[in-house]
Amino acid sequence: MTEVPNSDNSPSSNLDRKGSRTETIDPKATEEDLGTENRLRPNSLGTYCGQNQVKDSLTIAIEAAKARSEPLDHILFHGPPGLGKTTLAKVLLNELQVNDLDVLEINASRTNSVDEVRTNIINFVQMIPFGEFKVVLLDEADYLSPNAQAALRGVMEEYHTTSRFILTCNYPNRVIPALHSRCQGFHIERIDQTEFTARVAEILMQEGVTPDLNTLDTYVKATYPDLRKCINTVQMNTQEGKLIEPQKADTGDLDYKLQMVELFKAGKITEARKLVCSQARPDEIEDIYKWLYDNISLFGDEQKQEKAILIIKQGLVDHSFVADPEINLSATMIKLQNL
Repeated sequence: MTEVPNSDNSPSSNLDRKGSRTETIDPKATEEDLGTENRLRPNSLGTYCGQNQVKDSLTIAIEAAKARSEPLDHILFHGPPGLGKTTLAKVLLNELQVNDLDVLEINASRTNSVDEVRTNIINFVQMIPFGEFKVVLLDEADYLSPNAQAALRGVMEEYHTTSRFILTCNYPNRVIPALHSRCQGFHIERIDQTEFTARVAEILMQEGVTPDLNTLDTYVKATYPDLRKCINTVQMNTQEGKLIEPQKADTGDLDYKLQMVELFKAGKITEARKLVCSQARPDEIEDIYKWLYDNISLFGDEQKQEKAILIIKQGLVDHSFVADPEINLSATMIKLQNL
């Protein structure tokens, strides 16, 4: 990975001690690739997909802060991975018209030691802002240890008149209460699968790809509710203006889920059961139950879906107690096969 000077809001950019913004990029990425990514990324609340209640609340909060001539409160976006928390944080920066040089971005999953986090942030917030205030965007704050979070709380309190913090996390229960109490929290929910599909299709069409809807549906079902993963997967598997059929796609560890969707659509649940039990890692099995629930439409009409939900629920409950989770998953899928 290479660091190059940059002035835009990129996912992994940082500010060095001289105030120069840098961005960590893939050396294989071309200028066209980076331009496409920036073009497709929403830059306002109006173009951000879903989360209407959150967007409405943020709009009210922004207007109220402007009316008071004060910075917005510290923000905590929390919810499952892949739903656009970081993107929403960057949209918020655009809405607030924060100068790029007043933003420090840190990913706590890669930088989580107490001293490193505290030093980087203090060095940054001590500098005079180019605009109204400094903003620290701390991604995946739940990766910070409780001690690091306590240190962060102290910095937030000490520099609250000149800086604001936007935190994101996947698991809010791993964030200490003292940080929760100092932030306005927003829960990012999974968007409806129809809206999810529409967003992916919109991005493909912006890139000149008109996808076959059945092919796109397979990719959606294999990746839902992780919008980021779905977008990355379909972009990786487009050639000459076409979305490649799953069986021909180079999708790495997603292969078996794509195959499972195809098998379910063909009514071959026995083959799907054998596939998932042979391919899923032990730490993935619990997620398979959630995946089955997310794709409940694969099981037929509404009456069958209701029965399938009860079977999946019992399988997930039993998963916590059985000695062999793979056997339990296999038994659950046999029940689903006999709906």
